[in-house]
Amino acid sequence: MGIARSINESNLAGFILLGFSDHPQLQKTLFVVILIFYLLTILGNTTIILVSCLEPKLHTPMYFFLSHLSFLDLCFTSSVIPQLLVNLLYPMKIITYAGCVVQLYVSLALGSTECVLLAVMSYDRYIAVCRPLHYTVLMHPRLCITLASMAWVSGVVTTLVQSTLTLQLPFCGHHRVDHFFCEVPVLIRLACVDTTFNEAELFVASILFLIVPVSFILVSYGYIAQAVLKIKSAAGRQKAFGTCSSHIMVVIIFYGTIIFMYLQPAKSRSKDQGKFVSLFYTVVTPMFNPLIYTLRNKEVKGALKKVLRKIL
Repeated sequence: MGIARSINESNLAGFILLGFSDHPQLQKTLFVVILIFYLLTILGNTTIILVSCLEPKLHTPMYFFLSHLSFLDLCFTSSVIPQLLVNLLYPMKIITYAGCVVQLYVSLALGSTECVLLAVMSYDRYIAVCRPLHYTVLMHPRLCITLASMAWVSGVVTTLVQSTLTLQLPFCGHHRVDHFFCEVPVLIRLACVDTTFNEAELFVASILFLIVPVSFILVSYGYIAQAVLKIKSAAGRQKAFGTCSSHIMVVIIFYGTIIFMYLQPAKSRSKDQGKFVSLFYTVVTPMFNPLIYTLRNKEVKGALKKVLRKIL
């Protein structure tokens, strides 16, 4: 905090990302841990994308959507983590106004897209388990491309509206962002005017991109659970559950932390709590996703071994 105040803030053409300045004893440890997680995220998600493209057996709707999820995680974490690592390593924690704008638009667009994409993936699992005989007919390539495009377009459009409304607010002179990246809730708190409309808009957007997809996923898995329970053989039930368990784990981890951040009243959330929750879905979740899908999926592990044999 003292370092931040020593800067001539009145002439600052940007923002000061305070991040974890209140915990200087943690910054070096966080730098090492986050760097390791980031490298694992790059390695894991890049591997998923390459294996899904190179192995013909994985040219199915499930892995088509999984490749999009890996690409989203790869880009999302890359829009936040490099700046965070620099700020943890150096005392000057400035991000330019243009850099903050880019970070805000990109991270919000990718996060919103992922919310919709996870709902799309639950629909794919619903068709696979509940209507297996019609799966290839219903989930044809054109529909898969349409559903993926819908996720991307909805994420970008809502971001253009939400981020633009946020950036039009007049910010207070100090420009100190008590967070480690430019995010809508923390930027709204910097405004010098009444932000009731922006907070209401954020709440509505959160309902549309969090509660609605989660509700859709719960309904899908309700039908899936009914279908699995009707399978007579234990092996059949285990196989059906195995195709969905990885997706369920990703949904719980991702939506759990995002909902906690965006739907909890700002006054009831401590600043440090918000930072560490955000750290979880920007650093930890993108690293866990490829591990969850590879370690619990025989098809991916088999395809990975096959690709590695070809390369080596």
